[in-house]
Amino acid sequence: MTLVDEIPSEPTDARGRVAELHVLREQALAGPSERATEAQHAKGKLTARERIELLLDPGSFNEVEQFRRHRAQGFGLEAKKPYTDGVVTGWGTVEGRTVFVYAHDFRIFGGALGEAHATKIHKIMDMAIAAGAPLVSLNDGAGARIQEGVSALAGYGGIFQRNTRASGVIPQISVMLGPCAGGAAYSPALTDFVFMVRETSQMFITGPDVVKAVTGEEITQNGLGGADVHAETSGVAHFAYDDEETCIAEVRYLLSMLPQNNRENPPTVASEDPADRRSDVLLDLVPADGNRPYDMHKVIEELVDDGDFLEIHERWARNIICAMARLDGQVVGIVANQPQSLAGVLDIEASEKAARFVQMCDAFNIPIITLLDVPGFLPGVDQEHGGIIRHGAKLLYAYCNATVPRISLILRKAYGGAYIVMDSQSIGADLTYAWPTNEIAVMGAEGAANVIFRKQIAEAEDPEAMRARMVKEYKAELMHPYYAAERGLVDDVIDPADTRQVLIRSLAMLRTKHADLPSRKHGNPPQ
Repeated sequence: MTLVDEIPSEPTDARGRVAELHVLREQALAGPSERATEAQHAKGKLTARERIELLLDPGSFNEVEQFRRHRAQGFGLEAKKPYTDGVVTGWGTVEGRTVFVYAHDFRIFGGALGEAHATKIHKIMDMAIAAGAPLVSLNDGAGARIQEGVSALAGYGGIFQRNTRASGVIPQISVMLGPCAGGAAYSPALTDFVFMVRETSQMFITGPDVVKAVTGEEITQNGLGGADVHAETSGVAHFAYDDEETCIAEVRYLLSMLPQNNRENPPTVASEDPADRRSDVLLDLVPADGNRPYDMHKVIEELVDDGDFLEIHERWARNIICAMARLDGQVVGIVANQPQSLAGVLDIEASEKAARFVQMCDAFNIPIITLLDVPGFLPGVDQEHGGIIRHGAKLLYAYCNATVPRISLILRKAYGGAYIVMDSQSIGADLTYAWPTNEIAVMGAEGAANVIFRKQIAEAEDPEAMRARMVKEYKAELMHPYYAAERGLVDDVIDPADTRQVLIRSLAMLRTKHADLPSRKHGNPPQ
Protein backbone atom coordinates (compact mmCIF):
# COMPACT_ATOMS: atom_id res chain seq x y z
CA MET A 1 0.00 0.00 0.00
CA THR A 2 1.30 3.46 -0.88
CA LEU A 3 0.79 6.65 1.07
CA VAL A 4 -1.68 7.83 -1.58
CA ASP A 5 -3.78 4.70 -0.99
CA GLU A 6 -4.23 5.81 2.61
CA ILE A 7 -5.96 9.05 1.59
CA PRO A 8 -9.76 8.93 1.69
CA SER A 9 -10.99 8.90 -1.92
CA GLU A 10 -13.04 12.05 -1.46
CA PRO A 11 -12.53 13.97 1.79
CA THR A 12 -15.84 15.50 2.81
CA ASP A 13 -14.80 17.88 5.58
CA ALA A 14 -11.91 20.06 6.79
CA ARG A 15 -10.45 17.27 8.91
CA GLY A 16 -10.35 15.00 5.90
CA ARG A 17 -8.64 17.68 3.82
CA VAL A 18 -6.05 18.25 6.55
CA ALA A 19 -5.40 14.50 6.71
CA GLU A 20 -4.92 14.51 2.96
CA LEU A 21 -2.45 17.42 3.28
CA HIS A 22 -0.38 15.58 5.88
CA VAL A 23 -0.19 12.43 3.79
CA LEU A 24 0.87 14.35 0.67
CA ARG A 25 3.45 16.27 2.67
CA GLU A 26 4.89 13.05 4.08
CA GLN A 27 5.16 11.74 0.53
CA ALA A 28 6.97 14.88 -0.65
CA LEU A 29 9.35 14.81 2.34
CA ALA A 30 10.13 11.10 1.93
CA GLY A 31 11.25 11.46 -1.67
CA PRO A 32 10.89 8.92 -4.45
CA SER A 33 11.86 5.76 -2.54
CA GLU A 34 14.04 4.24 0.15
CA ARG A 35 16.05 2.57 -2.60
CA ALA A 36 16.89 5.93 -4.16
CA THR A 37 17.96 7.29 -0.78
CA GLU A 38 20.16 4.26 -0.14
CA ALA A 39 21.78 4.70 -3.56
CA GLN A 40 22.55 8.34 -2.72
CA HIS A 41 24.09 7.38 0.61
CA ALA A 42 26.08 4.58 -1.05
CA LYS A 43 27.88 7.22 -3.11
CA GLY A 44 28.92 9.00 0.07
CA LYS A 45 26.37 11.75 -0.56
CA LEU A 46 23.59 13.16 1.60
CA THR A 47 20.08 13.88 0.36
CA ALA A 48 18.94 17.42 -0.40
CA ARG A 49 16.98 17.71 2.85
CA GLU A 50 19.81 16.29 4.94
CA ARG A 51 22.10 18.95 3.48
CA ILE A 52 19.64 21.72 4.24
CA GLU A 53 19.38 20.50 7.84
CA LEU A 54 23.16 20.78 8.20
CA LEU A 55 23.24 24.27 6.68
CA LEU A 56 20.39 25.94 8.55
CA ASP A 57 19.63 26.40 12.22
CA PRO A 58 17.51 23.52 13.59
CA GLY A 59 13.81 23.90 12.83
CA SER A 60 14.23 27.13 10.87
CA PHE A 61 13.61 25.88 7.30
CA ASN A 62 10.51 27.14 5.49
CA GLU A 63 9.93 25.34 2.21
CA VAL A 64 8.48 27.00 -0.88
CA GLU A 65 6.50 25.16 -3.59
CA GLN A 66 6.89 21.73 -2.05
CA PHE A 67 4.03 20.37 -4.14
CA ARG A 68 5.27 21.74 -7.48
CA ARG A 69 5.25 19.16 -10.32
CA HIS A 70 6.24 19.41 -13.97
CA ARG A 71 3.70 19.57 -16.81
CA ALA A 72 5.89 18.06 -19.52
CA GLN A 73 4.60 15.38 -21.87
CA GLY A 74 6.40 12.70 -23.86
CA PHE A 75 9.39 10.42 -23.34
CA GLY A 76 7.66 8.89 -20.32
CA LEU A 77 7.62 12.11 -18.28
CA GLU A 78 3.83 12.19 -18.07
CA ALA A 79 3.98 9.01 -15.97
CA LYS A 80 6.54 10.48 -13.54
CA LYS A 81 5.44 13.61 -11.73
CA PRO A 82 7.11 13.61 -8.30
CA TYR A 83 6.55 16.45 -5.87
CA THR A 84 9.30 19.13 -5.71
CA ASP A 85 10.35 18.23 -9.28
CA GLY A 86 13.87 17.51 -8.08
CA VAL A 87 14.73 20.72 -6.23
CA VAL A 88 13.99 21.79 -2.65
CA THR A 89 13.70 25.55 -2.18
CA GLY A 90 13.04 27.83 0.78
CA TRP A 91 14.58 29.93 3.50
CA GLY A 92 15.79 29.57 7.08
CA THR A 93 18.42 31.03 9.35
CA VAL A 94 22.16 30.62 9.95
CA GLU A 95 23.10 31.85 13.43
CA GLY A 96 19.76 33.63 13.52
CA ARG A 97 20.13 35.51 10.23
CA THR A 98 17.94 34.80 7.19
CA VAL A 99 19.46 32.73 4.36
CA PHE A 100 17.74 31.48 1.20
CA VAL A 101 18.62 28.08 -0.22
CA TYR A 102 17.90 25.70 -3.04
CA ALA A 103 19.12 22.10 -3.16
CA HIS A 104 19.02 19.70 -6.10
CA ASP A 105 17.55 16.30 -5.25
CA PHE A 106 19.60 13.81 -7.26
CA ARG A 107 17.09 11.08 -6.45
CA ILE A 108 14.54 12.76 -8.74
CA PHE A 109 15.50 12.86 -12.44
CA GLY A 110 19.15 12.94 -11.34
CA GLY A 111 18.58 16.52 -10.15
CA ALA A 112 18.25 17.56 -13.81
CA LEU A 113 16.73 20.97 -14.45
CA GLY A 114 13.37 21.21 -16.22
CA GLU A 115 10.92 24.07 -16.66
CA ALA A 116 9.12 23.67 -13.30
CA HIS A 117 12.42 22.98 -11.53
CA ALA A 118 13.91 26.18 -12.96
CA THR A 119 10.84 28.24 -12.10
CA LYS A 120 11.19 27.24 -8.45
CA ILE A 121 14.84 28.36 -8.45
CA HIS A 122 13.94 31.64 -10.18
CA LYS A 123 11.35 32.33 -7.50
CA ILE A 124 13.68 31.70 -4.55
CA MET A 125 16.39 33.82 -6.17
CA ASP A 126 13.92 36.67 -6.64
CA MET A 127 12.86 36.34 -3.02
CA ALA A 128 16.48 36.47 -1.83
CA ILE A 129 17.16 39.62 -3.86
CA ALA A 130 13.96 41.28 -2.64
CA ALA A 131 14.57 40.34 1.00
CA GLY A 132 18.25 41.32 0.84
CA ALA A 133 19.58 38.03 2.22
CA PRO A 134 22.32 35.57 1.13
CA LEU A 135 21.56 32.77 -1.33
CA VAL A 136 23.17 29.33 -1.03
CA SER A 137 22.80 26.73 -3.78
CA LEU A 138 23.47 23.07 -2.94
CA ASN A 139 24.29 21.69 -6.37
CA ASP A 140 23.89 18.02 -7.24
CA GLY A 141 22.30 17.87 -10.67
CA ALA A 142 22.94 16.26 -14.02
CA GLY A 143 22.38 19.43 -16.07
CA ALA A 144 19.45 20.23 -18.31
CA ARG A 145 16.56 17.75 -18.49
CA ILE A 146 16.99 16.47 -22.04
CA GLN A 147 13.35 15.34 -22.34
CA GLU A 148 12.17 18.96 -21.97
CA GLY A 149 14.49 20.32 -24.64
CA VAL A 150 14.96 24.05 -25.05
CA SER A 151 12.61 24.85 -22.15
CA ALA A 152 15.25 23.48 -19.80
CA LEU A 153 17.97 25.55 -21.44
CA ALA A 154 15.86 28.68 -21.09
CA GLY A 155 15.55 27.87 -17.39
CA TYR A 156 19.31 28.14 -17.04
CA GLY A 157 19.23 31.49 -18.79
CA GLY A 158 16.87 32.79 -16.11
CA ILE A 159 19.23 31.60 -13.37
CA PHE A 160 22.25 33.27 -14.99
CA GLN A 161 20.36 36.53 -15.37
CA ARG A 162 19.43 36.52 -11.68
CA ASN A 163 22.98 35.57 -10.62
CA THR A 164 24.20 38.65 -12.44
CA ARG A 165 21.47 40.90 -11.04
CA ALA A 166 22.26 39.73 -7.51
CA SER A 167 26.03 40.13 -7.95
CA GLY A 168 27.38 42.61 -5.43
CA VAL A 169 23.90 42.98 -3.91
CA ILE A 170 23.59 39.80 -1.83
CA PRO A 171 26.24 37.17 -1.08
CA GLN A 172 25.89 34.15 -3.38
CA ILE A 173 27.51 30.85 -2.43
CA SER A 174 27.59 27.72 -4.59
CA VAL A 175 28.23 24.38 -2.91
CA MET A 176 29.14 21.62 -5.36
CA LEU A 177 28.03 18.26 -3.98
CA GLY A 178 27.74 16.23 -7.17
CA PRO A 179 28.27 16.52 -10.93
CA CYS A 180 27.84 19.87 -12.66
CA ALA A 181 28.30 19.76 -16.43
CA GLY A 182 27.73 21.97 -19.43
CA GLY A 183 26.00 25.30 -19.11
CA ALA A 184 25.06 24.47 -15.51
CA ALA A 185 28.66 25.21 -14.50
CA TYR A 186 28.23 28.88 -15.35
CA SER A 187 25.89 29.67 -12.46
CA PRO A 188 28.47 28.73 -9.81
CA ALA A 189 31.08 30.69 -11.77
CA LEU A 190 28.88 33.79 -11.49
CA THR A 191 28.57 33.54 -7.71
CA ASP A 192 30.89 34.93 -5.03
CA PHE A 193 32.21 31.67 -3.59
CA VAL A 194 32.41 28.06 -4.79
CA PHE A 195 32.79 25.12 -2.38
CA MET A 196 33.55 21.57 -3.58
CA VAL A 197 33.78 18.10 -2.03
CA ARG A 198 36.53 15.73 -3.12
CA GLU A 199 35.63 12.60 -5.10
CA THR A 200 31.89 13.32 -5.28
CA SER A 201 31.71 16.74 -6.98
CA GLN A 202 32.90 17.72 -10.45
CA MET A 203 32.54 20.74 -12.72
CA PHE A 204 33.27 20.87 -16.45
CA ILE A 205 31.82 22.28 -19.64
CA THR A 206 32.46 19.13 -21.69
CA GLY A 207 32.83 15.76 -20.00
CA PRO A 208 35.56 13.14 -20.41
CA ASP A 209 33.72 11.33 -23.23
CA VAL A 210 33.44 14.49 -25.32
CA VAL A 211 37.06 15.40 -24.62
CA LYS A 212 38.17 11.97 -25.80
CA ALA A 213 36.01 12.13 -28.93
CA VAL A 214 37.30 15.57 -29.92
CA THR A 215 40.94 15.55 -28.77
CA GLY A 216 41.71 11.89 -28.15
CA GLU A 217 42.71 12.63 -24.55
CA GLU A 218 41.60 10.15 -21.91
CA ILE A 219 40.86 11.51 -18.45
CA THR A 220 38.61 10.73 -15.49
CA GLN A 221 35.84 13.00 -14.26
CA ASN A 222 37.86 13.99 -11.20
CA GLY A 223 40.98 14.47 -13.27
CA LEU A 224 39.08 16.80 -15.58
CA GLY A 225 36.98 18.77 -13.12
CA GLY A 226 37.32 17.45 -9.58
CA ALA A 227 37.66 19.50 -6.43
CA ASP A 228 41.47 19.43 -6.31
CA VAL A 229 41.75 20.45 -9.96
CA HIS A 230 39.56 23.50 -9.44
CA ALA A 231 41.09 24.39 -6.05
CA GLU A 232 44.71 24.16 -7.22
CA THR A 233 44.87 24.53 -11.02
CA SER A 234 41.91 26.41 -12.48
CA GLY A 235 41.01 28.58 -9.50
CA VAL A 236 37.29 27.92 -10.07
CA ALA A 237 36.79 26.57 -6.52
CA HIS A 238 37.58 28.73 -3.50
CA PHE A 239 37.35 25.85 -1.03
CA ALA A 240 37.70 22.04 -1.21
CA TYR A 241 36.90 19.58 1.58
CA ASP A 242 36.92 15.82 2.14
CA ASP A 243 33.28 15.41 3.19
CA GLU A 244 29.94 17.18 2.99
CA GLU A 245 29.59 17.76 6.72
CA THR A 246 32.85 19.72 6.95
CA CYS A 247 32.09 21.58 3.74
CA ILE A 248 28.67 22.77 4.88
CA ALA A 249 30.02 23.70 8.34
CA GLU A 250 32.54 25.96 6.61
CA VAL A 251 29.75 27.54 4.55
CA ARG A 252 28.06 28.48 7.83
CA TYR A 253 31.35 29.96 9.09
CA LEU A 254 31.77 32.04 5.94
CA LEU A 255 28.19 33.31 6.21
CA SER A 256 28.93 34.45 9.77
CA MET A 257 31.52 36.88 8.36
CA LEU A 258 29.39 38.30 5.53
CA PRO A 259 26.71 40.99 5.69
CA GLN A 260 23.17 40.20 4.62
CA ASN A 261 23.48 42.52 1.63
CA ASN A 262 25.44 45.45 0.21
CA ARG A 263 23.53 47.96 2.37
CA GLU A 264 24.72 46.46 5.64
CA ASN A 265 28.06 45.99 7.36
CA PRO A 266 29.37 42.54 8.31
CA PRO A 267 28.36 41.38 11.78
CA THR A 268 30.63 42.52 14.61
CA VAL A 269 31.24 40.21 17.56
CA ALA A 270 32.72 40.86 20.99
CA SER A 271 36.39 39.96 21.10
CA GLU A 272 38.33 38.83 24.17
CA ASP A 273 41.63 39.37 22.36
CA PRO A 274 42.94 42.74 23.68
CA ALA A 275 42.97 45.49 21.08
CA ASP A 276 46.25 46.81 22.47
CA ARG A 277 47.98 43.44 22.55
CA ARG A 278 51.64 43.75 21.57
CA SER A 279 53.20 41.17 19.26
CA ASP A 280 56.91 41.24 20.02
CA VAL A 281 57.30 37.94 18.17
CA LEU A 282 56.90 39.88 14.91
CA LEU A 283 60.33 41.42 15.47
CA ASP A 284 61.90 38.00 14.97
CA LEU A 285 59.31 36.46 12.64
CA VAL A 286 60.13 38.67 9.64
CA PRO A 287 63.85 38.68 8.71
CA ALA A 288 65.36 42.08 7.97
CA ASP A 289 67.19 40.53 5.01
CA GLY A 290 64.80 40.95 2.09
CA ASN A 291 66.12 37.82 0.40
CA ARG A 292 65.16 35.50 3.25
CA PRO A 293 61.69 33.88 3.04
CA TYR A 294 59.17 33.56 5.87
CA ASP A 295 55.54 32.48 6.21
CA MET A 296 53.14 35.41 5.98
CA HIS A 297 50.42 33.22 7.53
CA LYS A 298 52.23 33.53 10.85
CA VAL A 299 52.22 37.32 10.60
CA ILE A 300 48.47 37.31 9.97
CA GLU A 301 47.93 34.96 12.94
CA GLU A 302 49.74 37.42 15.21
CA LEU A 303 47.65 40.37 14.06
CA VAL A 304 44.06 39.08 13.94
CA ASP A 305 41.69 38.18 16.77
CA ASP A 306 42.69 34.87 18.40
CA GLY A 307 44.91 34.03 15.40
CA ASP A 308 41.80 32.90 13.51
CA PHE A 309 41.27 33.61 9.81
CA LEU A 310 39.55 32.05 6.80
CA GLU A 311 41.78 31.85 3.73
CA ILE A 312 40.13 32.17 0.32
CA HIS A 313 41.64 30.22 -2.59
CA GLU A 314 44.22 28.76 -0.20
CA ARG A 315 45.74 26.37 -2.74
CA TRP A 316 45.63 28.49 -5.89
CA ALA A 317 48.13 31.29 -6.62
CA ARG A 318 49.90 30.68 -3.31
CA ASN A 319 52.25 33.62 -3.79
CA ILE A 320 49.44 35.85 -2.54
CA ILE A 321 47.15 35.33 0.44
CA CYS A 322 43.52 36.45 0.54
CA ALA A 323 41.78 35.95 3.86
CA MET A 324 38.88 37.09 6.01
CA ALA A 325 39.43 37.68 9.70
CA ARG A 326 38.41 39.93 12.58
CA LEU A 327 40.24 42.79 14.29
CA ASP A 328 38.63 43.76 17.59
CA GLY A 329 35.53 41.91 16.42
CA GLN A 330 35.25 43.75 13.09
CA VAL A 331 35.47 41.73 9.88
CA VAL A 332 38.34 42.66 7.55
CA GLY A 333 39.68 41.37 4.28
CA ILE A 334 43.43 40.77 4.15
CA VAL A 335 45.54 40.74 0.98
CA ALA A 336 49.17 39.77 1.61
CA ASN A 337 52.18 38.76 -0.45
CA GLN A 338 53.60 35.37 0.53
CA PRO A 339 57.44 35.43 0.46
CA GLN A 340 57.46 31.67 0.98
CA SER A 341 56.04 31.10 -2.53
CA LEU A 342 57.79 32.56 -5.59
CA ALA A 343 59.29 35.17 -3.23
CA GLY A 344 55.84 36.81 -3.08
CA VAL A 345 55.95 38.17 -6.64
CA LEU A 346 52.79 39.16 -8.46
CA ASP A 347 51.95 37.07 -11.51
CA ILE A 348 48.86 36.48 -13.64
CA GLU A 349 47.06 34.15 -11.24
CA ALA A 350 47.94 36.14 -8.11
CA SER A 351 46.64 39.33 -9.74
CA GLU A 352 43.34 37.70 -10.70
CA LYS A 353 42.90 36.10 -7.28
CA ALA A 354 43.52 39.31 -5.37
CA ALA A 355 41.46 41.47 -7.76
CA ARG A 356 38.35 39.33 -7.34
CA PHE A 357 38.80 39.31 -3.57
CA VAL A 358 39.19 43.09 -3.38
CA GLN A 359 36.03 43.51 -5.47
CA MET A 360 34.10 41.17 -3.17
CA CYS A 361 35.25 43.05 -0.07
CA ASP A 362 34.33 46.38 -1.60
CA ALA A 363 30.89 45.12 -2.68
CA PHE A 364 30.04 43.95 0.84
CA ASN A 365 31.52 46.77 2.94
CA ILE A 366 34.50 44.81 4.26
CA PRO A 367 37.58 46.98 5.03
CA ILE A 368 40.75 45.90 3.25
CA ILE A 369 44.17 45.54 4.87
CA THR A 370 47.10 44.98 2.51
CA LEU A 371 50.39 43.55 3.78
CA LEU A 372 53.23 44.23 1.34
CA ASP A 373 56.45 42.35 0.84
CA VAL A 374 56.68 42.23 -2.94
CA PRO A 375 59.77 42.24 -5.18
CA GLY A 376 57.76 43.09 -8.30
CA PHE A 377 55.91 41.34 -11.10
CA LEU A 378 57.16 37.95 -12.25
CA PRO A 379 59.33 38.37 -15.37
CA GLY A 380 59.18 35.89 -18.24
CA VAL A 381 57.99 35.30 -21.79
CA ASP A 382 55.06 33.17 -20.60
CA GLN A 383 53.86 35.94 -18.31
CA GLU A 384 54.13 38.64 -20.95
CA HIS A 385 52.48 36.54 -23.64
CA GLY A 386 49.84 35.43 -21.16
CA GLY A 387 48.82 39.05 -20.63
CA ILE A 388 50.40 40.02 -17.32
CA ILE A 389 49.77 43.66 -18.25
CA ARG A 390 46.06 43.02 -18.67
CA HIS A 391 45.74 40.75 -15.65
CA GLY A 392 47.85 42.97 -13.41
CA ALA A 393 45.62 45.86 -14.40
CA LYS A 394 42.65 43.95 -12.93
CA LEU A 395 44.16 44.25 -9.47
CA LEU A 396 45.02 47.89 -10.03
CA TYR A 397 41.47 48.62 -11.18
CA ALA A 398 39.93 46.76 -8.23
CA TYR A 399 41.91 48.75 -5.67
CA CYS A 400 41.38 52.10 -7.40
CA ASN A 401 37.65 51.44 -7.61
CA ALA A 402 37.24 50.34 -3.96
CA THR A 403 35.57 52.80 -1.58
CA VAL A 404 35.75 50.77 1.64
CA PRO A 405 38.38 51.66 4.28
CA ARG A 406 41.80 50.68 2.93
CA ILE A 407 44.97 50.38 5.01
CA SER A 408 48.31 49.23 3.63
CA LEU A 409 51.34 48.11 5.61
CA ILE A 410 54.80 47.67 4.10
CA LEU A 411 56.70 45.02 6.04
CA ARG A 412 59.85 44.79 3.95
CA LYS A 413 60.39 45.35 0.25
CA ALA A 414 57.94 47.03 -2.11
CA TYR A 415 59.44 47.46 -5.54
CA GLY A 416 58.31 48.95 -8.83
CA GLY A 417 54.84 48.65 -10.30
CA ALA A 418 53.92 45.97 -7.79
CA TYR A 419 54.30 48.54 -5.00
CA ILE A 420 51.92 50.90 -6.79
CA VAL A 421 49.37 48.17 -7.57
CA MET A 422 49.29 46.77 -4.02
CA ASP A 423 47.19 49.64 -2.68
CA SER A 424 49.81 52.34 -2.38
CA GLN A 425 48.85 55.77 -1.11
CA SER A 426 48.99 57.12 -4.66
CA ILE A 427 46.07 54.93 -5.78
CA GLY A 428 43.85 55.78 -2.83
CA ALA A 429 44.85 53.88 0.30
CA ASP A 430 43.39 55.79 3.26
CA LEU A 431 46.38 55.08 5.50
CA THR A 432 49.80 53.68 4.72
CA TYR A 433 52.14 52.37 7.40
CA ALA A 434 55.59 50.83 7.23
CA TRP A 435 57.89 48.87 9.48
CA PRO A 436 61.47 50.10 10.02
CA THR A 437 62.57 47.21 7.76
CA ASN A 438 60.76 48.66 4.72
CA GLU A 439 62.44 49.20 1.38
CA ILE A 440 60.34 51.14 -1.14
CA ALA A 441 61.98 51.70 -4.50
CA VAL A 442 61.65 51.42 -8.27
CA MET A 443 63.66 48.21 -8.07
CA GLY A 444 66.10 46.39 -5.82
CA ALA A 445 69.37 48.15 -5.03
CA GLU A 446 71.49 45.66 -7.00
CA GLY A 447 69.44 46.07 -10.16
CA ALA A 448 69.25 49.83 -9.77
CA ALA A 449 73.02 50.16 -9.30
CA ASN A 450 73.65 48.07 -12.40
CA VAL A 451 71.49 50.45 -14.45
CA ILE A 452 72.48 53.81 -12.96
CA PHE A 453 76.19 53.14 -12.51
CA ARG A 454 76.76 50.82 -15.44
CA LYS A 455 79.56 52.94 -16.91
CA GLN A 456 81.39 53.48 -13.61
CA ILE A 457 81.23 49.76 -12.79
CA ALA A 458 82.49 48.75 -16.24
CA GLU A 459 85.43 51.19 -16.12
CA ALA A 460 86.48 50.42 -12.54
CA GLU A 461 89.66 48.47 -11.82
CA ASP A 462 87.63 46.26 -9.48
CA PRO A 463 84.05 46.12 -10.92
CA GLU A 464 82.68 44.01 -8.06
CA ALA A 465 84.01 46.37 -5.40
CA MET A 466 82.61 49.32 -7.32
CA ARG A 467 79.24 47.59 -7.69
CA ALA A 468 79.10 46.89 -3.94
CA ARG A 469 79.95 50.51 -3.22
CA MET A 470 77.28 51.81 -5.59
CA VAL A 471 74.66 49.46 -4.14
CA LYS A 472 75.45 50.73 -0.66
CA GLU A 473 75.25 54.32 -1.88
CA TYR A 474 71.90 53.77 -3.62
CA LYS A 475 70.44 52.16 -0.47
CA ALA A 476 71.67 54.98 1.73
CA GLU A 477 70.24 57.67 -0.54
CA LEU A 478 66.96 56.24 -1.84
CA MET A 479 66.04 53.09 0.08
CA HIS A 480 66.42 53.95 3.74
CA PRO A 481 63.32 53.21 5.88
CA TYR A 482 62.26 56.84 6.21
CA TYR A 483 62.68 57.95 2.58
CA ALA A 484 58.96 57.48 1.74
CA ALA A 485 57.83 58.89 5.09
CA GLU A 486 59.88 62.03 4.52
CA ARG A 487 57.97 62.56 1.28
CA GLY A 488 54.53 61.88 2.73
CA LEU A 489 54.07 58.58 0.91
CA VAL A 490 53.91 56.71 4.23
CA ASP A 491 51.78 58.05 7.08
CA ASP A 492 53.94 56.56 9.81
CA VAL A 493 56.79 54.15 10.43
CA ILE A 494 55.65 51.94 13.30
CA ASP A 495 57.02 49.42 15.76
CA PRO A 496 56.01 45.99 14.37
CA ALA A 497 54.92 44.92 17.86
CA ASP A 498 52.29 47.71 17.85
CA THR A 499 50.81 46.77 14.46
CA ARG A 500 47.60 45.22 15.79
CA GLN A 501 46.82 48.25 17.92
CA VAL A 502 47.59 50.68 15.08
CA LEU A 503 45.36 48.78 12.64
CA ILE A 504 42.45 48.58 15.09
CA ARG A 505 42.61 52.29 15.91
CA SER A 506 42.80 53.16 12.23
CA LEU A 507 39.80 50.98 11.41
CA ALA A 508 37.80 52.63 14.19
CA MET A 509 38.54 56.05 12.70
CA LEU A 510 37.64 54.89 9.17
CA ARG A 511 34.40 53.17 10.18
CA THR A 512 32.32 56.15 9.07
CA LYS A 513 34.25 56.69 5.83
CA HIS A 514 32.08 57.83 2.93
CA ALA A 515 33.30 57.99 -0.65
CA ASP A 516 31.33 58.49 -3.86
CA LEU A 517 32.25 57.18 -7.27
CA PRO A 518 31.59 59.22 -10.42
CA SER A 519 28.09 58.91 -11.86
CA ARG A 520 28.21 56.18 -14.50
CA LYS A 521 26.38 53.10 -15.65
CA HIS A 522 29.41 50.95 -14.79
CA GLY A 523 33.13 50.92 -15.40
CA ASN A 524 34.90 48.93 -18.10
CA PRO A 525 37.51 46.93 -16.15
CA PRO A 526 40.32 45.06 -17.93
CA GLN A 527 39.43 41.46 -18.76
